[in-house]
Amino acid sequence: MDLYLQVSLASSKLLTKAYSTSFSLGIRTLDEKVHDPIYAVYGFVRLADEIVDTFHDQDKAALLQRFREDTYRAIEEKISLNPILHSFQWAVNKYGMERELIDAFLYSMELDLTKRDYSLAEYKKYIYGSAEVVGLMCLRVFCEGNPEEYESLKEDACALGSAFQKINFLRDIRSDYDERGRVYFPGVDFMTFTDAEKKEIEADIQLDFDAGLRGIHRLPTVARKGCLLAYEYYIRLFEKIKALPASRIKEERIRVADWEKMFIYFQLAIRK
Repeated sequence: MDLYLQVSLASSKLLTKAYSTSFSLGIRTLDEKVHDPIYAVYGFVRLADEIVDTFHDQDKAALLQRFREDTYRAIEEKISLNPILHSFQWAVNKYGMERELIDAFLYSMELDLTKRDYSLAEYKKYIYGSAEVVGLMCLRVFCEGNPEEYESLKEDACALGSAFQKINFLRDIRSDYDERGRVYFPGVDFMTFTDAEKKEIEADIQLDFDAGLRGIHRLPTVARKGCLLAYEYYIRLFEKIKALPASRIKEERIRVADWEKMFIYFQLAIRK
């Protein structure tokens, strides 16, 4: 079983590196002892996201339902023949991640199969499930079984996850609309998306960023640099988006160049 777990964790690491350069860089700045569980969380999240967003020639609803059932079975039985789920169940059981977090995440993924627009309450619930709970899973790892520390950091961790997700929504507003007919922002029509609406969204994101940064400075040392790297990357992306009119955001996907990501990484890597 030890060998199978090692192979499973290596699979989660390989998946992470293949799908996300930015997240992989972030993990490298975390303390090595938390690398495996964070790779395990990312692998689980990525598989679910791929089901709903890219497996277009498959029965997505059936695949997601099977994934849900396999996930809960793996957690209960503490084993899965799917190495990504085996890694995830290990992390869930080792760090005491709540079933509620997994339920909320899979609910948001299910919404992506059919939901095309959101009320304010639905928007908040979707962000909680798709982003904030992922941050809380990671926080369980970072706090290493310290419930008081976890509770004191929950609110700020949620704010940081919320900021990241809302930036993703702005960055991907065109592809979400063109490829999936989807707009996440409440009351926003893609065809008439205005600078005023964009500025209102950005002000909301800034509040989340401020709370998230406050939480980063209070994180355990095993996690502080990695989370700060993610923050710096998203702040750079945020600044690029804020500098452009809504019409430009609707035309192209704004990104941080690879050389900029590496520059941010090396700046933080040498910081004490």
